[in-house]
Amino acid sequence: MDVISIGEAMVLFTPETSGPMRYARDYTSRIAGAEINTLIGLSKLGHQTGWISRVGSDEFGAMLKNAVRGEGVDVSEVAEDDEAPTGIFFKENVYGDHVRVHYYRKHSAASFLNPESINEDYLTEAKVLYITGITPALSDSCSKAVFHAIEKAKQHKMTIVLDPNIRYKLWTEEKARSTIIEIAGHSDIVFPGTSEGEFLFGTSDPEGIAEALHDLGPDTVVVKKGEEGAYYSCLSKKEQGHAEGFRVKQVIDPVGAGDGFAAGVVSGLLDGLPLKESVTRGCAIGALVTMVNGDIEGLPDRKTLELYLSTKSDVSR
Repeated sequence: MDVISIGEAMVLFTPETSGPMRYARDYTSRIAGAEINTLIGLSKLGHQTGWISRVGSDEFGAMLKNAVRGEGVDVSEVAEDDEAPTGIFFKENVYGDHVRVHYYRKHSAASFLNPESINEDYLTEAKVLYITGITPALSDSCSKAVFHAIEKAKQHKMTIVLDPNIRYKLWTEEKARSTIIEIAGHSDIVFPGTSEGEFLFGTSDPEGIAEALHDLGPDTVVVKKGEEGAYYSCLSKKEQGHAEGFRVKQVIDPVGAGDGFAAGVVSGLLDGLPLKESVTRGCAIGALVTMVNGDIEGLPDRKTLELYLSTKSDVSR
C-alpha cells in the first residue's frame, strides 16, 4: 500500500441548469469527498491506495463503496452504519464559474469515526498517511481518530501529508486554527493555499507561509497559488522555488482541483521525482480537473497526464 487516508465521502448532486437551485428540477449524482478525490487521483496514476471511513447501510453508501472500489481504491476498512446515513451535498452553479456548495452531513455515518475505526495493521502497511483538515472538523470522535492515526503513523515512521482544506462552515475559526496548526506540527509535508496561510498565520505571502509552517516542524511545504502555480520549500534539501501553473482557457468546475493537485505532488514524490517536477505534476492535474464537471471525472491516468504535459493543448501558459 502506498497511501491511506481517513475521511468522509458523500454523494454529490448537481443541477442540470445554472442559477439558484430553487429553480432546478433535474440533477445528476456523483461521488465526491476530498480524501477519496486524492486517493482516486493516485490510484489512476498507478499507486496502491486505501480508504478508512464509515458509510450508511443505505443505497448511497453502497453507491460510494462500489464507485470508489471501481476506481481502484481499497475499501476493506470502510464500515457500514445501520443507524446513521451517508452524507450528501449539492453543488450550485450560481453564475459563470462561481459555485456554492451546500452540505447535508451532520450526524452522518462518517461523523462517527473514532480511534477504534483505525486498524493499526492496515494503516501501517502504507508509506504515506494523507490527512485533510476536514475530517477532524466533523466531530470530536473524528478528531480523535485523526490524532490516533497520526500517532500510529509516526511510530511506524510513515510520511504524514496534510492538506489543510479548511471548511469554515464545519467549526469555529478558533478551533479550526488551533487544530490545523497542531496537525501541521506532526506532519512532514503540508499543502496550504494562500488564503489558508492568511487564516492560519496572518500572511498570504507564500514564503512567509512556508517559513511559519517550517517553524512548526514540517520539512516540506507547498503553497498553492491557483493558476499561478505553487511555491515550494524543503528544509532538508535546502530547496525553494516556484512551479509555474497552467492557465485554463475555460474553467468548467473548480471544485476538486486542490485534491487533484495533492494527488499529483504525492504521486511525483512516490515516483522519486524532484520536488519541482512533483509540484508541476500537481499543477497540471489541478488544471485538468477544472476542465471537467465533477470532482473525480477530470483526474487523469498516466497516459493522459503525459500527453497533457507534452502538448498543453487547450491551455496557454
